[in-house]
Amino acid sequence: MQEPAPPLALIAAALRRERDRAGISLAELARRAGLAKSTLSQLESGAGNPSIETLWALGVALGVPFSRLIEPPPSPVRVIRAGEGTRLRADRADLVATLLATGAPHTRRDIYLMELEPGEAREAEAHIPGSIEHIVVGSGRLRTGPVDEPVEVGPGDYVTFPGDVPHRYEALEPAWVVLIMEHR
Repeated sequence: MQEPAPPLALIAAALRRERDRAGISLAELARRAGLAKSTLSQLESGAGNPSIETLWALGVALGVPFSRLIEPPPSPVRVIRAGEGTRLRADRADLVATLLATGAPHTRRDIYLMELEPGEAREAEAHIPGSIEHIVVGSGRLRTGPVDEPVEVGPGDYVTFPGDVPHRYEALEPAWVVLIMEHR
């Protein structure tokens, strides 16, 4: 897979904005997210190379959806061509997620296109309370769901499960899926 480049300036601005909104210090956010203060400082200055796991931990610590940390400024018409968009790679699995859309302030729904390759499974931590994941498989096969109740799905299958419990994505063959993350 092509190595994605995270939008560092966008992430830096979002982290500062959300930390200010929450009224917490850099040290407190680092503590809540389980990160070194220096790592968070680098991210807020636009340096570093944050993984999906790091950004999820920061989103949970800030009480905001992951997408709020990587979404571009809104536009009335938005087209994302195949292979474009905000692409982030997981640390421990061959998985790339592309944010396709975020929900309006009152709908709280985000849409991602995920590309997965066989290999190590991505073990995801629990997201903010009330999160629900909806997945439609476009191609390939994967095992996904809560870590204690994963299911195997294939092309055209739909699965939904709580996102606020530890869960996993394991490609059984190269796959792409659409993930709709609902935040209640």
